This record gives sequence, structure tokens and C-alpha cells, in this order.
Amino acid sequence: MARKDIAAAEAALHDQTNLLPKKQLIVVFMIMSLSLLVCFIDQNGIGVLLPSIARDLNASSSISWAGTSALIANTVFQVLYGRLSDLFGRKNILLSALVLLSLSDLAVGLSVNSTMLYVFRGLAGIANGGIISLTMMIVSDVVTLKDRGKYQGILGSMIGTGNAIGPLIAASFQRTSASWRGLFYLLTPLIMLAALTSWKFLPTTMPKLNIKETVAKIDFLGLFLGSVSVILLLIPISQGGHEETPWNSPLIIAMLTVGGITFFCFLLCEWRYASLPMMPLGMFRDRSVGAMLAQSFLLGCSYYTNIYFLPLYFQNVRDKSPLVAACLQIPLVGAQSTSSFLSGLYMSYFNRYSELIWMGFALWTLGGGLLIMANDTINIGLVCFFLIITGSGTGMTFQPTLVALQASLPKSQRAVVTSNRNFIRSSGGAVGLAVSSAILANVLKSSLPPHLANVASSTFAAPDLSTFSPTDRAIVKAAYTSASRAVFIWSAPCTGICFLLCALITDHGLQRKEEREAAVPAQLDQASAESTREPTAVHDDCEKGLNQENFMVDANSPRGSNSKIDSSTGDTSRHSTTSEKSS
Repeated sequence: MARKDIAAAEAALHDQTNLLPKKQLIVVFMIMSLSLLVCFIDQNGIGVLLPSIARDLNASSSISWAGTSALIANTVFQVLYGRLSDLFGRKNILLSALVLLSLSDLAVGLSVNSTMLYVFRGLAGIANGGIISLTMMIVSDVVTLKDRGKYQGILGSMIGTGNAIGPLIAASFQRTSASWRGLFYLLTPLIMLAALTSWKFLPTTMPKLNIKETVAKIDFLGLFLGSVSVILLLIPISQGGHEETPWNSPLIIAMLTVGGITFFCFLLCEWRYASLPMMPLGMFRDRSVGAMLAQSFLLGCSYYTNIYFLPLYFQNVRDKSPLVAACLQIPLVGAQSTSSFLSGLYMSYFNRYSELIWMGFALWTLGGGLLIMANDTINIGLVCFFLIITGSGTGMTFQPTLVALQASLPKSQRAVVTSNRNFIRSSGGAVGLAVSSAILANVLKSSLPPHLANVASSTFAAPDLSTFSPTDRAIVKAAYTSASRAVFIWSAPCTGICFLLCALITDHGLQRKEEREAAVPAQLDQASAESTREPTAVHDDCEKGLNQENFMVDANSPRGSNSKIDSSTGDTSRHSTTSEKSS
């Protein structure tokens, strides 16, 4: 479909911008912060619980599906939320996501087998994807672009806080009779509280919907092709390389092939046929937007690798308990929260973001490179220092790139670029986890003797080293040290490439694209008016000067005549003759 037709369809969407007075804004922002905080506690708290869940449900060989199912579902539906919120309203879609997450977490806590766990973790992933995107969209709707950096920075600090306290709360529950289920029993009422307060206090600007007309605008073909392609690609990427599903198995090859073809058809549909595409490919024509979306994929690879594999390093290499391992990640997420908040203030004050993105990826690359040095003997305080550097870089890139994307595109694409950015980041996370898992498993297999080969059967189910002999324990620890180092080696170049991509980003300031484009004709009109006014002013000055000169001549004239110079010709003869006749 022609670009102008898509632009017209986007322009016809109801504008949900609703700038709020400060008191109401604070209430709405607190609700969004609570929703995002609970979402990331749910999303990252489970990483610490995986070994316990695997033992409880007898699912050591498949426990990675607890994370994979949520991540795949999150990724599949991320791309949908932008357009769905454009059509049905941000508030309605957010409430649906919050209710779904609450019910899913309750069901996860009640799970009696691994299948039930994986299904409801998948539903929780769908809900998490919506909450993450919609909180960012709603905040963008209720504040100006100039203030958006500050508020998005605070949301970024909520992400870091959720990442910090999620594993801590989860590890604490492992010490109680509620075990791992207690985390989900706690989250269920908190999520319902967020849903109720959103329903009560969140304003809506959507008019009464015509359901038939609204449903007709949904890109159903793109929805089907996009969902099928992402599922068929992410499942083999996440599960390939295991003993049951090696990379050369017919099932893995078939899924990758069909998924790739389907994804190509999805892109063709979005480009040629969708009247209101979920992924407008015209976004990628902008060099800065293309660079930042590529960065989103790569930072997803590195970010999710750190979140999932740092606890394994602390537990398997440094012999720390899950609770202590969670505490040792506080430097990472604490630095992320702090730098995200300060970055938001910087953007709002200076109306710029490029320096933050440059510096953020530089620090993230440096911290990731230093983590390669982490082994079983390095001082733990030094590792925490590396994590502070990494977290500072993470906070300076997560939300500033989102604000920069929104500033680079028209207001009508604000929601869709937010959802697509999160979709691409989640896709990067899925690929990053798959590659990291494959690297860790392969290094473990090559480093362990045959009688310990079962240790490498699951990436996330940590072995109980207390049951091993001292010799075998040392062998397993050395294998995990080498495997963790290999994972960090893979992760660091991802952010290094992001740093290089910063050269393609143009800093437009905190001004929307349509405002910049509207400013150009206005400046041209002003310049044209000034150029037209200048000759007139010169002419008036000349005439004024000539009149003053002739007044002096007339005053000194012996006949007191009123002769003066003709303003158009400079001739005095006609006026002089007239004066002589009258005298």
C-alpha cells in the first residue's frame, strides 16, 4: 500500500494525547510505575526460582521452557499492542493485560505439573508485553515531549528496581514454607490493585467505539503471519542444540525454514497490503530510527543474557545461595535505576539525548568486557564494580533510545514505534538467551568427563554440588567458570556494535518530526518577509532624509518658497516654478 495511504490511515486514528495537570499526572504516573514494577518483578524473579521449580515439578530437562514460553509469548504480542491500543484505547488494553497477568500468576502458583506451569507462564508473558509497552505509551500521551525524558527516566528506574527486588523476593520465598509459589501468590493481589487503580483514576480520551468499524481496521493477515513466523523462529532458536533437538534435526530445520518464509510474507503484507500495518516499514527509511531499532535488538541480546546468566555465575562458580546471588546483582540494577533517572533529567534540561546514548553504550561495552575477567578466584568486590559500570551504561540507553525514537517520528506513530521497539528488543533477548544457552551447554559438554555429562543437560537447573565428591565438585566448578566466561565473551560485542551504530544517529532534540517540518516553512516565510521589508525600509529612510534636506533648503531660501524634491524623480523644477508664480 502506498505510503500516503498508510499516513492517511494513521492520521485518521483518534489522537489520545491528554496532557494532564500536575496533581492528576502524579497519580497516573504512580499507577504506571506500580504496574511496571510488578511486571518486572514477575518477569525476572522467576530466574532465581528455576532450580527449585525444576526439582519440585521433576522438570530438570525442560525447565528452560518456563522462561522460553514467557519470552516467546511476550515477543509475539509486543508488536500487536501498538495498533490495538490505537484502535481500542490505551486504558482498555492495559486493563486487559493487568487482569490477564493477575490470573496467570495465580495459576502459576497453583501449577501441579510442568505443562500447566509453561502454559500460564506463556499467558503471563503476553500480559507482561502489554504492560511494558502500554505504560510507556500512556506516559508519552500525558506529558509533553520535553518532559518525557524525565518521566521515562523514572520509569526506567522502576525497571531497574523491579529487576533488583524481584530476585530478592523470590529467593526469600525459597526459605519459607510457601517455597517458589509464594512469589506468585504475592504478585496476584498487587497486580489486581494496579488494575483497580488504573480503572478508577486513569483518564481515557477514546470516543465511543464502533466495534464493527474498529475490528475492520485490524491487520488480521499481518497478525496471523507475524505470530506464526515469530513462534516458528523462536522455538527452534530457543530449544535447538539440546540432546532431544539437535540443530541438524529435521524438526528444527523445518521450523526455521517455514518460519523464515512466513516472516518474509509478513513483511510483504506490511509493505504492500496492510492499510494500518502493525510494523510500518517506512519507519526504517529514517537512518536514525533504523540504527536505534538495530541497537534495540542487540541490547536485548546482552541485557537478557546478563539477567539470566549472572545468577548462574554467582551460584555455580562462586558457591553463593540464591538469596546472596540476588543481592550481588544489586550493583547492576541499582546503577541502572540511578543512571536512568539522571538521564531523564538531563534530556529534559538540555533537550538532547545523543551524548547519553554514546556514553551509555561505551560504559556498557566496557563493563561487559571487564566481566570476561570474572572467574572463581577474582575478588567479588571487583565483579560488583564491573556490574556498576555495566548498569550505568544500561540505564543511559534503555529509555533515552525510546525517547529518541519518539522524537524522530510523527505523533501518529508514537504507539506503534514503542511496541515495535519492545518487540525487537524482546526478539533480541530470545536470540541472546538461545545463543548463550547453546554456548554454555556446549562448553560444559566439552569440559566435563562422561560420568558428569548429565550436568549439562539443563542450562538453568543448577546442580546440587553438595552431593559430588571434592574432585568432581572442582571439575564442575571449573567447567562452569569456562562456560560463564564464554557467555560473557559473546555478550560484550553486542553492545560494542551498538556503540558503533551511534554514529548513524542524528540528535533532533525533543521536538516531534511534524513540528520540525512545520518550523521550516515558517522560518522561510519569516526570512522572506524580512527580505521584503528591508528594501521598503531603505526607501523610507531615503525619502525621510531627502525631505529633511529639502526642508533645510526651503528654510534658507530667500523667497521662502515651498519647493521640494519630487520623491519619485528627485526633480525640483516643477515645484520651484509653481512657487515663483504664486509669489
